[in-house]
Amino acid sequence: MNLETTHVARPSTDDEGSFSQEYLTFTLGAEEYAIDILKVQEIRGYEQPTAIANAPAFIKGVINLRGTIVPIVDMRLKFGVGTADYTSFTVVIILNIGARVVGMVVDGVSDVTALRNDQVRPAPEFAATVDTRYIHGLGTLNERMLIVVDIERLMLSSEMALMDDTQHA
Repeated sequence: MNLETTHVARPSTDDEGSFSQEYLTFTLGAEEYAIDILKVQEIRGYEQPTAIANAPAFIKGVINLRGTIVPIVDMRLKFGVGTADYTSFTVVIILNIGARVVGMVVDGVSDVTALRNDQVRPAPEFAATVDTRYIHGLGTLNERMLIVVDIERLMLSSEMALMDDTQHA
């Protein structure tokens, strides 16, 4: 299964002139998340990556994607959302982050959604035990609540150990 993204989504204005941004939405457990569609290269079915010795548990390994070695991050493990069960719905979202290609494993992809600025609220402040550095905000769309992730900030963070310091200095 290889569902390549074929259109380029750009921020646009809606009928009322409000700025909107398109997001790819995906699930981890019972929660729905959203990331900037412009960071997405393609969506692939899950395949077991080649494990890398001494990598953090959330880095499942690497895959060879048309000659490019791509690290694979399991977002369920990274965000501490229970145990990772790999089913026929499990997918890998291939991202272009900085000068690097990275894959992230999610439970499933929902859809592409446009959110206006007024539909995204800042992430609430929590106690020091909850890390909200990578949450851009909370998006509301009808009855849906989307956790909007700043995927570039997350993947470029030093704790991910995916990028050389020179690539994002």
